[in-house]
Formats: sequence, structure tokens, C-alpha cells
Amino acid sequence: MKPTGGHILHVDLSTGRNWTEPVSEAHTAAFTGGRGVGAALLWHGTGPGVQPLGPDNLLIFGPGLLTGTAAPCSGRTTVTAMSPATGLYVKTSGGGHFGAQLKYAGYSHLVVHGQADQPAYIWIDDGKVEVRDAARFWAMDGRTADAAIKHAIGDEDIQVALIGPGGENLVAFAAVMFSVHHAAARGGAGAVMGSKRLKAVAVRGTGAIAAANPSRFHDLAARAREALQSESGYAGLAKYGTSGTLNALNEQRILPSYNFQRGTVRDGYPLTGEALVQEGYLKGRVACFGCIIGCHRRTAVERGRFAGTETCGPEYETMSALGSGCGLLDTGAVLKANDLCNIYGLDTISAGGVLQWAMECREKGLLTAGDLDGVDLRWGNAEAMNAMIRKIAFREGFGSVLADGVRRAAEQVGGDSYRWAVQAKGLEQSRVDTRSAKAYALAFAVNPRGPDHLHTETFAEFGMSPESRALIREITGDEELAVPYLTDKRAEIVRWHEDCYALTEALGFCVFTTTALYGITPRLMADMFSAFTGLEATADDLMLVGRRAVTLEKCINVRRGADRKADTLPWRMMNEASPDRPEAINGREELDRMLDEYYRLHGWDPATSWPTRPCLEALGLEAVAAELERAGKIGGSGGRQS
Repeated sequence: MKPTGGHILHVDLSTGRNWTEPVSEAHTAAFTGGRGVGAALLWHGTGPGVQPLGPDNLLIFGPGLLTGTAAPCSGRTTVTAMSPATGLYVKTSGGGHFGAQLKYAGYSHLVVHGQADQPAYIWIDDGKVEVRDAARFWAMDGRTADAAIKHAIGDEDIQVALIGPGGENLVAFAAVMFSVHHAAARGGAGAVMGSKRLKAVAVRGTGAIAAANPSRFHDLAARAREALQSESGYAGLAKYGTSGTLNALNEQRILPSYNFQRGTVRDGYPLTGEALVQEGYLKGRVACFGCIIGCHRRTAVERGRFAGTETCGPEYETMSALGSGCGLLDTGAVLKANDLCNIYGLDTISAGGVLQWAMECREKGLLTAGDLDGVDLRWGNAEAMNAMIRKIAFREGFGSVLADGVRRAAEQVGGDSYRWAVQAKGLEQSRVDTRSAKAYALAFAVNPRGPDHLHTETFAEFGMSPESRALIREITGDEELAVPYLTDKRAEIVRWHEDCYALTEALGFCVFTTTALYGITPRLMADMFSAFTGLEATADDLMLVGRRAVTLEKCINVRRGADRKADTLPWRMMNEASPDRPEAINGREELDRMLDEYYRLHGWDPATSWPTRPCLEALGLEAVAAELERAGKIGGSGGRQS
């Protein structure tokens, strides 16, 4: 069949060899692009015993099918690998302009194999691909390395994906940074890159991307822009960014604070998007490729102890992880901590998670100042946080313990510290209090990479806009179910969102356009897919593409040994209520009931959570079913076992 999605570029760092393969119509119809194709490449290119930091792991960069086109907000790139944090599947997504440049160079995906003998970087100049020496860039922070690589190539306009010291030192939550400030952060893809001794991928593309039906495609792109701009949440997201919601969460007593011990802080204003604007920190809005929203912030601190700090962000997650979560209510201090994570290449959510855990250990007497290398790591101590962030990135002293993630740190420290190690599957939980949001709780439990919102964003369950309430009515038949503390129909809500989310990332759209704002619907995505590829598809066809990707991601974990026991939530969420909302908790019986319904909807075995052969065959994954059956890991037909 003819290629429709460009070519996949393979680079083997062990040999320096590179080669390409076309993406066929069949592959495009089955997986579309981006995240979907990335999952398929990982399934076929790795086995059940691959070590995340070994040379046999793959590191896959996958822009969306529509990235680089006129489709609005389509600048996302998915990075796929086996995770050093969890030992399981991970996909993580970054913005910026890297993906568009890779597409203009002629490639839908870049698959990195093997391991270089010495620090290296990949230079892609349209059809010319080289593995170059990166010794002089190794140990540079991200900002310095980005500038140095562009200077060495002699082109300030190239796009660079790189790691900082965090990735070089194999921090379990190291990020891949796209030109410094756009992070593919969750799950440690940066450590995979570091294990391959790959400092960076630099790309320059001068080609064009043609739609099968250009006129129809551009009309649909214009319709998509209009749909987004008419959304009730559009103006607020553009003006205040993602942290514009923080004050409302604080008032509702569901803002994760003090390591999820509390749901509120005394004054959340300094952590809000409004504070960035009104107090003069905001210096500009930053848009990813094709974005008409510009939610990313360009910020600077001009006064006080952190004067001179210039960074991008912080997003809501960072404001909570490094702010309220650590008891830090100083805008400038959070901007400084955010900038350190960016240049060192660390996931701010996990960095905040390990810092909070250590602060609570200190508070409860399990760690002393001596254990922490003399760093006075207490709630709200910004200087101590910054010192420990650096120790994590360079694996110095106790920083090396934290660099392995909070699950392993709790195993090393012992005592009851596992109770406040807010993680599952080895991933630190992102900044949603699932005790008060039941669809999020289910989505976090079944997320193959661990408990966070960037696999299945069920924001609509809060019913905070007319569009979100209308979506809940469409999914469940009842707008009154747009209430987060209800458990009814949560399985339906989660499955719709995970299908839509996977499709969104396969096409390269920012998920804000489909599951936070709702202007780009599955129907519109199907129409744009059809106009671009010439392969006619309905909304149901493409939602099935999303479900196929989600199921394949599940199968990757099943092949690694995961079963129903892995689909859980952190101990604190399951056993402790916040004093600010004592009625809210994620109980075992409640979660099991939602899991049963979720597995039933998917056609997965409720006893094991493993997909069944009929489910896999219905999705066209017969070869996957055969491999799992040979391994004795195919779902049966019995009920859930106690």
C-alpha cells in the first residue's frame, strides 16, 4: 500500500546506521500517527524482558499525523519508551516546534535504537542524518546546551530535543526538553535518552506537507479555529494559563497541599495565573506550533531574593507540585524552582512529589538534617528546595536517593514512609485530589504509566462549563452526572475520554482542544483526518483508533507482568481523608466497583484486567492476542476473583 503518513526514521546509536520505512495506508488507518504508531513500534520493537535503561529499549519521537499543518494547536510530539520509573510503558508529550520540523524533514517518527559509546547527538538536516560527537555539550544544562548546539550548527532556527544533567545522571523522572522550556516530562524518558548517551536531537526541515484534499482540509482547519475561539473557557485559558484554575480549587478545598495532607492553603493567590499577570511576572505568552491559545507563560522575577530569574511557565501542575504541595506560597520562589527543573531537565510534578515526601519524613522524624546532607528541607523553605533540586539532578548525597523516585526512596528510608509516598506503579501522582474526583480516580488507577491526568483527562466531570456538562450528557445521557464526587457512569466517562485523548495525541492536537476545551470534536477530527489522508473515516472509526492504542498500551504492560493489582491508587488516597474534606476518600470497595465496570466495557477479564481474545480480535490485534496467549496472559471469561 502507498505511504500516507510519511516515513519512520530509525537511528542505531550502537552502529551509527540509519534507515527509513514508509507508513502504509493500513498502518495509518489502524493507528493514525503520533501516540498510536509509537505504541505499535514499541510493542513490535521490544520484548517482555527489555530493561528501560538498557540498549535494547527504544526511544520513539512521534509528532502527530497533522503536526506541521494548518490544523490549529497541532504541535505536539509524543515520546514513547519503557519507563525507568515504573518498568512499564510510558508515553509523554511535549509542545513547541520540534515535531513540525521533524515532519518538514520528511519523517513521521524517529526511533532511536542502541547505545552510543560516547556522548552523541543526532543531526537531521532534511534527508541527511548524522550521529555526531556531543562530548563538549555533555554536562551542560539545557539552556546552555541548546544555545551551544545551535551555534555549532550555525542556525538559530533549528529545533532541538535534549536532556540536562538529570537525564545524563539517569534520574528516574528526567525529562526530554524541547528547546529548553517544553517538556516531555513524565515517566523518565529523559533518563532513557541519557542511558543511550544521547544528549540531543537537532532537526532542520525545509519540506512541505500536502493534504490529499487541500481545499477541504483548510476549510476544516478554519472551522476548528472558530470552534475553539467560541468556547467559554478559551479567553481565560489564553489570559491566565492553566494556573488560572488554582484559586477555584483552593476555595473548593481540593488543591493538593502539603503532600496531599491538605486540600487548601491559607492564601493561594501568589500561585495563580492571575497573580502572574497582576503582579507583573508575566512578560509574554508562548504558543506551540499552530496554537491559537498561547497558554504557556514567559515570566521573570524582577525583585526580591530571586530577582533575575527568567523562565517559561509555571503551569498549574508546577504551581501545585513546587508551591502548595511544598507549603511554598512565594511566586518568585516557585518560578526559580521551575526554572531549575527546566534547565536540569526534571519533571516538576515528580520533583515536587519527592521533595514533599522528604519534607514530611523530616516533619515526622524519619529523616534528620544530617540525613539530608545538612539541607533544612522543611515546608516552604525555598532555598533548601533549590539546593535539593540540584542534588537530585547531579545525584549528590541524599539527592541520589530522591533521584530514583519516591517509591524507591520510601523502600530505602522505611518505616511508615510508604504511606505518604504518593505514587502508584512507581509514578508520583499529579496534582488532582482523586478523593474528590471519582472519574479521575478511576482514570489514574488504570493509567498504564501511573496516576496522572495526561493519559485520560476527565475534566468534564467537574461540570464547570456548559460544554463540559453537555459532554457528560452525551456520554451518560444525564447532565446531572457532571459532579465529581459521584461514582455512577464513571467507567463510561473514563473510556470516552481515554479514546478521545489517544486519538487527539495520534493526530498531534493539544489535548486542551478536546478534553479541557471541547471545540475539536471526534467528528471534526474524523473530517480532518479524511481530508488530509484521503481515507474516509467516521468519528466512530477514529474513536476506535484511540481505543486500539489504549488497549495495545495495556498489552505492553500485561506482557511485562502487570495485572489487576497494578490498577490502584496511592496508599494515602485509599486510606486517609484530608481534614479539609473529611467525607472524601478513594475506598477499596468503591474503586473495585468502578474497575469491574471499566473492564466490562473494554471486554477485559475482570479477574486479571487482561484483554480477552475477542476484544483484541475486534480491534484487529490478532497478532498481539496470539503472543499474549502463548505467554499465558490472555484474559479469560470468569468473574473477578477475591
